[in-house]
Amino acid sequence: MFNKVILVGNLTRDIELRYTPSGTAVGNTGIATSRKFKSADGQQKEEVCFVDLTFFGRTAEIANQYLRKGSKVLVEGRLKYDTWEDQNGGRRSKHSITVENMTMLDSKGSGPAADQQGGGYGQQPSGGNYGGGQGDYGQSKGYQQPQQKRPAPDTSAGEKIPEIDIDDDEIPF
Repeated sequence: MFNKVILVGNLTRDIELRYTPSGTAVGNTGIATSRKFKSADGQQKEEVCFVDLTFFGRTAEIANQYLRKGSKVLVEGRLKYDTWEDQNGGRRSKHSITVENMTMLDSKGSGPAADQQGGGYGQQPSGGNYGGGQGDYGQSKGYQQPQQKRPAPDTSAGEKIPEIDIDDDEIPF
């Protein structure tokens, strides 16, 4: 069986970070995704979906440090069905996502994290991949975009500009 969900949206609340007795970080939040479409009568409509997210380990700590309500994020994970009994004895249930990989989509220096943390932090879609969730099938390496070679520097003005071979994954910001 295969259980994988990929969502892009905005966080609906700040991360609530807790630690298990064994010291594992657990972060909870929600994500809102939307879809725009035309109805049968030609009106523009928007459908919004709200889903709870759970982060584990280092991913939870990074999410808590850099993401805030409204932050745009791509998450990959497993769909989970939660059931419980409410205070009145009634059965309740909901679907949630256990996040295995995360990519921050806000550009550096913008978004809610920048407003609250004096400069903020974020990544373009090609970076900021954080994995290491509680996967049942091993450690995933995260969502990766194909690597592209950078064009050679323009030396038409006679300047010698050295080419530095650095992967985006090696840059700490």
